[in-house]
Amino acid sequence: MKYINKNFLIEKVKVLNLAKRFNTPIYCYSYKQLKNNIRDFKKNFKSFSPLICFAIKANTNVNLIREIRKLGLGADVVSIGEMMKALKAGINPKKIVFSGVGKTYSEISYAIDKKILLINAESKSEIIEIEKIAKSKKKIIDIGIRLNPNTDAKTLSQISTGKKENKFGVNEKTFLELIKYSKNSKNIKLKCLSVHIGSQIIDHKPYEKMLKVLDKFIKKANYKFEFIDLGGGMGISYNYNNKKLNYKKYNIAIKKFLKKYKSKIIFEPGRSIVGNIGFLISKIIYIKESDKKNFIILDVAMNDLIRPALYGAKHRILPAQKIGKISKKTYEFVGPICESTDRFATVKKFQKLKEKDLILICDVGAYGMSLSSNYNSRPKPIELLIKGSKINIIKKRQKLIDLI
Repeated sequence: MKYINKNFLIEKVKVLNLAKRFNTPIYCYSYKQLKNNIRDFKKNFKSFSPLICFAIKANTNVNLIREIRKLGLGADVVSIGEMMKALKAGINPKKIVFSGVGKTYSEISYAIDKKILLINAESKSEIIEIEKIAKSKKKIIDIGIRLNPNTDAKTLSQISTGKKENKFGVNEKTFLELIKYSKNSKNIKLKCLSVHIGSQIIDHKPYEKMLKVLDKFIKKANYKFEFIDLGGGMGISYNYNNKKLNYKKYNIAIKKFLKKYKSKIIFEPGRSIVGNIGFLISKIIYIKESDKKNFIILDVAMNDLIRPALYGAKHRILPAQKIGKISKKTYEFVGPICESTDRFATVKKFQKLKEKDLILICDVGAYGMSLSSNYNSRPKPIELLIKGSKINIIKKRQKLIDLI
C-alpha cells in the first residue's frame, strides 16, 4: 500500500477507482498484507510449530476467514455464530477452540456435535454443564480450563482480560479443585491449560510474567497438559511512533518454558493477523469551518468504526491523493451521527482538503467491521478484498430496504 504519482494504491488498485466503481464508504483489505502477516507470524514461532487459531471476533467475514484457512490457520471462536462461520469457511473442526465465559446449553451441544478440538471452560458451573451434555450424548469431551494469571498486560483497561478483577478465567485455587474434579469425571477429559491476558499488547514483558506464573502453577498442579493455550493479544502499530511487540524475545521465553513442559502451544491471534490489512475509504460530505479548527464531516461514522468512540483508539488518516499544500487550520475528522463521540481524529498540519475529497482511515481490519452496527439506521459498508489488480467483493453493501 503506497502512493504512486500522488495516488494511493492498495496493491495495484487506485483508491479513486474503487470509490468511482463502488461508491463510499468501503472496507477494503489487502490479500498480500494478510499473507505476509501470517507468514511472519509462523516464521517467528517456527521452532515449536504452534497451532495458530485465528480469533474470529477480530474479523467475521466468511470469505476472508476462508482465505485465512487456506493459509493454514484454525479458529478461536466465542459464540455459536462464530463457530458456524469458521465451519462454513472450511476450517477443520480439530483446529477450532471454543472460548468465552457464557457458553449456553445449545452452544456447548453444537460444539460437541461438531467434534471441535477443545472447549475452553471458564468456571466450575460451565464444566458441570459440559459434563451433563456429554453424558446425555454418551461422549467423552476434551476441555481446557482458563486460568486467570492476575497479570497486567499494560494495555487499555477496556481490553485487559488477565487481572483478578476481570471476569475471565478462574483463580489458582479453583483451577486445582477443577483438576481433581476432571480426573473423577467419566465424560470430560482435561487436556488444556488456557490463558489470555488482554489485547493490543506491545511489550513482551507481560507475556514473560505470564509464563512464569504458568510455570509455578503447573509445578503445583503436577498435571500434564497436552496443550498450553497462550491466547493472543499481540498488538500492531497504529501510528508511526508505536512500539512493536518483540516476537523474538517472546519466542525465547516460550522455548525456555517448553524445555520443562512438552506441550503443544496454541495461539489465538486476531489483530496481528488482520489489523493492518484494512482501510476504510470515505468521502468528505462537508467542511464546517470554526474559529480554531475545521470539522471534516465524512460519510463514515461511529457505526462503521466504533473503536475511536469506544476505546479512544487512534487511527492514521491519509488523503487518497497528495497535493502537497498544508492546511493552516487543525482538522477534526467526524461522522454524521448525532453523538459527540462520533469523531475519528484531530490532526494538525494535514494537507488541504475540499468537499468530495477521499480519505482513508488506516488499520481497520481488526474490530472494524466486526464491531459495526446499524445505529441511526445506517446500512453497513461494502467489503472488498484486493489481490494484485483483482477486486473481490467479499460482502455486498447492505441496502436500506434490508433494514426497513
